[in-house]
Amino acid sequence: MVSAMIELSGHIIDSRILPRVMDAIMDLGGDFHIEEIRVGRTKLDTSYARIEIKAPTPQVLEAIVEEVQGLGATVVDQEEVTLEAAEQDGVFPEGFYSTTNLDTFVRVAGSWIPVRDIEMDCGIVVDRSCTPPTARCVPIHRIKKDDLVVTGRAGVRVVPLERPRHREVFSFMGSPVSSERPKALVVEEIARTMRDVRARGKKILAVAGPAVIHTGAGKHLCALIEAGYVNVLFAGNAVAVHDVESALYGTSLGVYLENGAAASEGHAHHLRAINTIRRLGGLRAAVEAGVLKKGVMHACITHGVDYVLAGSIRDDGPLPDVITDTVKAQDEMRLKIKDVELALMLATMLHSIATGNLLPSRVRTVCVDINPATVTKLADRGSLQAVGIVSDVEWFLKELVGRLVG
Repeated sequence: MVSAMIELSGHIIDSRILPRVMDAIMDLGGDFHIEEIRVGRTKLDTSYARIEIKAPTPQVLEAIVEEVQGLGATVVDQEEVTLEAAEQDGVFPEGFYSTTNLDTFVRVAGSWIPVRDIEMDCGIVVDRSCTPPTARCVPIHRIKKDDLVVTGRAGVRVVPLERPRHREVFSFMGSPVSSERPKALVVEEIARTMRDVRARGKKILAVAGPAVIHTGAGKHLCALIEAGYVNVLFAGNAVAVHDVESALYGTSLGVYLENGAAASEGHAHHLRAINTIRRLGGLRAAVEAGVLKKGVMHACITHGVDYVLAGSIRDDGPLPDVITDTVKAQDEMRLKIKDVELALMLATMLHSIATGNLLPSRVRTVCVDINPATVTKLADRGSLQAVGIVSDVEWFLKELVGRLVG
């Protein structure tokens, strides 16, 4: 048998981190012996456990240690992080450490230093030229030759999500996907959180799909923007196009939003909307020219809300404001999520997953979709902080506006 000693600290019992570590050890073919455990006596006290892991082979032990480190365990007598220089631009060294979206630290020169800009599915670059050294999360396309990249798991510590000390809707242990949840109560807590985020000067991100416009919910999103409850908007070409279509023609996909009737030649309205904006040179130019007088994009521009419109192969046009290079769009999204504390993902699976991949776990996330599979996929991708609301997006936004603005 081979062994390793690990430590756990924090709210490891009521957040179920300790039993998850035990399960992981046994599921992977190992055994454990608890050397020491100290249990916090109040809800504010932290707990501590020191555990010896035993395994039949070094390979099994390595697999177990890798798994429990992802749950927040720290190996006792941890060695320094292993660094290897990248041999070419845009390529990690073999055996690079692949990040999660959880807060992460690396051990360099005898100290644990935080990894900046953490997100999942990236690498970690350490800069030893600084005093003290620094570490940052870097996507693969941004790697430069000779960057010092973390390889292996030695010297890496991950901080797991813990259940909050007070009841809140964003407790990751209490966010199952179900159409039978008490939605009104959840919306009230989301509204309360949004008030708090705004009061502290932090940012709220809205990630919108075209259903926001098609269902007539665009006016509710406008109300949130105008009241200062949305600071950043992520969407695709379709959202902006149909928003402009509704502003110019009163339709979305050629259907009048007021009465649901199909407009004559309405199938061409979105193309005429695109043509109008392209003729004027972009959305801001259309607002300044007095052509675009209402709608979500008008509200963003007139109220100083940052937005990123990311293109896809399906786009008509696209609008001049759309970033058609997906790598550039992703980089722009990374810049805009600074200081975001709450994300509202509204009826869009692909943009929700793409944004969830960029957000650190500490960003509280609400995913609203009529299809439960959307929020399930978001959680499966690793966004454990996501609260799912199975609902029509128009109902959700109307209820939210009623609590925040009405």
